[in-house]
Amino acid sequence: MTGSPLPLDGLVVTALEQAVAAPLATRNLADLGARVIKIERPDGGDFARGYDHVVEGMSSIFVWLNRGKESVQLDLKSAAGLTTLHALLDRSDVVVSNLAPSARRRMGLTVDELRADHPDLIACFVSGYRTGGPNETRKAYDALIQAEAGHMSITGSPGAPAKTGSSIADIAAGMQATSGVLAALRHRDRFGEVLPVEVSLFDSLLEWMAYPLYFAMHGGQWPEPMGTAHPNIAPYGAFRAGDGVSVMLAVQNEREWARLCSDVLGDPDLTTDPRFASNAARAAHRTELDAAVAAGFVRYSSDELVERLDAAAIAWSRLTPVGDLPNHAEVAAPDRWVETPIPDSTVRTLRPTGTPGGRAPDRAGVPALGQHTDAVLAELAVPQTSALREGQ
Repeated sequence: MTGSPLPLDGLVVTALEQAVAAPLATRNLADLGARVIKIERPDGGDFARGYDHVVEGMSSIFVWLNRGKESVQLDLKSAAGLTTLHALLDRSDVVVSNLAPSARRRMGLTVDELRADHPDLIACFVSGYRTGGPNETRKAYDALIQAEAGHMSITGSPGAPAKTGSSIADIAAGMQATSGVLAALRHRDRFGEVLPVEVSLFDSLLEWMAYPLYFAMHGGQWPEPMGTAHPNIAPYGAFRAGDGVSVMLAVQNEREWARLCSDVLGDPDLTTDPRFASNAARAAHRTELDAAVAAGFVRYSSDELVERLDAAAIAWSRLTPVGDLPNHAEVAAPDRWVETPIPDSTVRTLRPTGTPGGRAPDRAGVPALGQHTDAVLAELAVPQTSALREGQ
């Protein structure tokens, strides 16, 4: 919305980040109007820039995570680079970092040191495992955390656990960091107290695992990977229609089960079968249940099937391939996209979701490596020395 104020207008965020988790958090803050200054290494910057080159020569993951930021190259291994960083932090409201705890300690960027040097600065640190915890020094990439936090054990098919297709540990941590920073800003502005925010990938994904964890702890049964099925609800999952198209089905209560049997499957006697008389019974006899549903579904084409499901008010969805998403009715609308400048071109990116009033910055771009170095150093009245810009 051109000229409209945004919630975080006037806030400055310094980002010491790479890859996914911290960049997602700061991208969220930029979408809310914050000025985000991304510090990048002199030897190539954020390594996510090199993951691929499919978006007009840029990395798809970098375009996703870095819209609306300014890129400044600093050599943080040099005294001059650290001096410049602290000059920038003096003007910042928030610093977000997913540097390793050991690297932050070497640079004097611990919570206590930042509090002493920059008393109004909110520090948000994202790490693989808790700082000070037993696994602090372990490398913690997304798939490794999916395995360690138990998520792989409930994902995939029986006997074939799998990771999810997107980086959910990174995304969970990035979203936790966003909400933590917003809460810390609110707390600082209301009470004058500056609180740090510390987020780990493991703890963030552990929160997502709370439901199966509690189920296992108190139910005495360990959840297993079940493909598209649900561990406690049946029928639930993907079933093939007669034309080979899979339709996802979710029956939540006995009324829906009765309508599914009579109006969709054409077999009302299933409701009186003792094996299927309740959700618990259906879950206990899932193999026989799934066979009955599959036999009913295969009699119809997918179009016919969804018409019957709609008429019976049964929840369903299609299994949409990623390649079909741009044409999906929920995605294809022009107002779902924003025009995003990138170096030497403009591309469409998804409009931020959940922003107050649906507002977003106008034409926020994805920066070239070091694109804003000169301007930011001039703003800070810092000499543009080779120590700060080595490798450009």
